Amino acid sequence: MRERIIIDTDPGQDDAVAILLALASPDIEVLGITCVAGNVPLSLTTRNARVVCELAGRPDMPVFAGCDWPMRRALVTAEHVHGKTGLDGADLPDPVMQLQSAHAVDFLIDTLRAEPSGSVTLVPIGPLTNIGTALERAPDIASRIKRIVLMGGAYFEVGNITPAAEFNIFVDPEAAALVFGAGIPLVVVPLDVTHKALTTRPRIEALRALGTPVGHAVAGWTDFFERFDMHKYGSEGAPLHDPCTIAWILRPDLFTGREINVEIETEGRHTTGMTVADWWRVSGRAPNALFLGDIDAEGFYTLLTKRLARL
Repeated sequence: MRERIIIDTDPGQDDAVAILLALASPDIEVLGITCVAGNVPLSLTTRNARVVCELAGRPDMPVFAGCDWPMRRALVTAEHVHGKTGLDGADLPDPVMQLQSAHAVDFLIDTLRAEPSGSVTLVPIGPLTNIGTALERAPDIASRIKRIVLMGGAYFEVGNITPAAEFNIFVDPEAAALVFGAGIPLVVVPLDVTHKALTTRPRIEALRALGTPVGHAVAGWTDFFERFDMHKYGSEGAPLHDPCTIAWILRPDLFTGREINVEIETEGRHTTGMTVADWWRVSGRAPNALFLGDIDAEGFYTLLTKRLARL
């Protein structure tokens, strides 16, 4: 049975690869793509999502513009990582396909109310503003969501935008707190996992060797953004964060994790946006998430390359 998902995203090169992986997978049905401000402003994330859909040969995919600002605070973006367009590294044409007229939050609410309860998985791979806003506006949808598989947070790897916080959670911690407190089954793909899914020269060249527009674009994107992370971390390559969510849906056996309690810090002087992950189960708080901790990186890149070869 196909997994029916909505991807909520702020593309971003790694978001783009996640979208491509989902669209290349016949065992996944993407109902729509909702865009949010994050890596770059909303005007660029909506453009980039459509660029990726057209690259995948899916101009029929409905793409929705969502929230252009976090729920309670000013927007922080990440052009220093992703470049001024968010998709620097591949020269792709502007999209021809149009945005849908509905707002992303309305699409989320309407779809979750219309589809059978427990049949739709949400895959947020950017700040959680659209999801948090939908839950605030329509609390009844929480019980209708099958699960949320999100990229965000960290425990052992602490932070990548502040010493304590991962970028997606930091941009809108109030939205994240709503999502983590809503009682929805959660799968969290944190930096602890994605920092083990590093690009390497052979892995990038295997993608380029596909010889397709998709293969060349993904290789170009990874060439671009790995420079920042290699300099920052001194690693051999860059983490390919967001595709890990789609990979978990396809192959959960590639990952290990724990059912633990995760709280979102919204008031800390130095820790705003921190995912307070009770990995050692010392708080006494009930588990609310499957928090992943490890990945079979070789298996992940094999899956990614084989699936992208379909496009």
